[in-house]
Amino acid sequence: MSSYPPEKAGQPGSQSLPYRQTGGYASDDDAVPNADPSDTSGLLLERLQAWKHACGYLENYISATGKIEKAHAKEYEKVLKSISDPLKEGHHFDQNLGGIAGLFQNMRSNTQGMANSHTETEKNLKGSVLPILERLHAEIKNKSKELSKGAVKGSKDVDKARNTTQKHIELLGQHTASFDSSGGKIESSNDPYVLQRGVQHRLHKQVLEENNNREDLIAVQNSFQQFEAHVIQTIQQTMSAFLQYVGGQAERQKAMYSDIVSTTQRIPLDFEWKGFLGRNGNVLIDPSGPKRSVESISFPNQNHRSTQPLIAGTLERKSSGIGALKGYSAGYYVITPAKYLHEFKDTDNFRKDPIPELSLYLPDCQVGGINGQKFNVKGKDASKGKVGAAFATTHELAFKAATPAEAGRWWDVIREAAGAGNMTGEMPVDSATSSPVESRTVSGQQYPPTSEEKRGPPVQTQGLSRAQEQQAFSGTPRSAGGLGQQPHHSPKSAGEVQSAGPQSAGATAALPQQSYNAQGGTSGVQRAPGQY
Repeated sequence: MSSYPPEKAGQPGSQSLPYRQTGGYASDDDAVPNADPSDTSGLLLERLQAWKHACGYLENYISATGKIEKAHAKEYEKVLKSISDPLKEGHHFDQNLGGIAGLFQNMRSNTQGMANSHTETEKNLKGSVLPILERLHAEIKNKSKELSKGAVKGSKDVDKARNTTQKHIELLGQHTASFDSSGGKIESSNDPYVLQRGVQHRLHKQVLEENNNREDLIAVQNSFQQFEAHVIQTIQQTMSAFLQYVGGQAERQKAMYSDIVSTTQRIPLDFEWKGFLGRNGNVLIDPSGPKRSVESISFPNQNHRSTQPLIAGTLERKSSGIGALKGYSAGYYVITPAKYLHEFKDTDNFRKDPIPELSLYLPDCQVGGINGQKFNVKGKDASKGKVGAAFATTHELAFKAATPAEAGRWWDVIREAAGAGNMTGEMPVDSATSSPVESRTVSGQQYPPTSEEKRGPPVQTQGLSRAQEQQAFSGTPRSAGGLGQQPHHSPKSAGEVQSAGPQSAGATAALPQQSYNAQGGTSGVQRAPGQY
């Protein structure tokens, strides 16, 4: 097999000859530009169409304006009829000159003058302005016919020559590709060298046609500049005549409106009001009268017994679960005759609708005992309605009043509303005597003690209560990881705590006799394991 020297770009047989690619970039260096040769002539024809349409728009504008002027004359007749009758409720206005009644008389005379001016303007537009645009329209149509016969024909010849060149370029690309794949063995008529020269020949004819068409289009473009100047000059003359008639009418109308406005401005501001006060002083409202207030308004069932709270005031509350970490937060609480314990952010009834943040139906709740200022209530939030209550979880809420006496009053009302069957006797855990593990045990969840809880009460008291808790709940020792990873104390260790000094014994005896529930809290009633 014979070898062939590598081909260089720009030499015969090279594969770098230009050819058309679909979606390729069109430039002046392309053999067959993607641009349509008729684009220029088509663009100029389109521009003539634009001028013709612009002229047509102006004709339509002038015609429509004339019709509007004629219609305005009729409409102003209707306007005149709208104020020709005496004013309704005219007794409210002073009938002397210088008031509203005199203003309407001035409006009637000026409105009649406006109707007459519009009729005159319509006749001038139709007879003097519109014929100028009609002549210009005819000139633009003749210019379009001249361009179609000359430049458009040359663009078609260019397009034909480009198509011929494109076919030979594609043929050259086909056989240059087969030259590489077949090892150079091709027919003589398909020799890329011969095909490349054929492309050069057709390119020469194509460029000749393109240059001839270019010269024709340049001549047309130069003539367009002069023709457009004539078009614009004619339009300017037309609009000047239009302004002469329409502007004159507008100035006359402006003068009439100015007369109406000046008559209006001369009316004293208190002219009509003083007359109105003098005629109707016994009916108008006395400005010195008192305003209405909510306190002075009464409505049905305002003081019904069901609307009066059994007790209301400010309490501090601490939720169970993760909410216990936030500590106590103050709120406004109310117990109603309907046996609901409602929580509100404040007592304001005006800034927003007082919707309860939390509502507990006390007959469905469990109420613990009272320990100083603190007491517990466990139940479900009923503020979300029946649907929300079905998915609500039970919350154990710890309340704290300002004083033990106030806590006693709240606890008595809650106990009466909840019923004796819902009293558990469970005592609130006192943070001063509870162990770190107990203070962090909320609703069956255990949390690591905080830095303050790590500095808890003496270990002796804690160990003693923990041993009692384990025996009261299950009777068997608990694992060291049961509550906060506290080590288990054997009965022997508990005995050692009980035999401690007097101070430890006194501290232990001071606490009430209690048992512990499954969550590590104290309760007067022993509950089943796993109960919330």
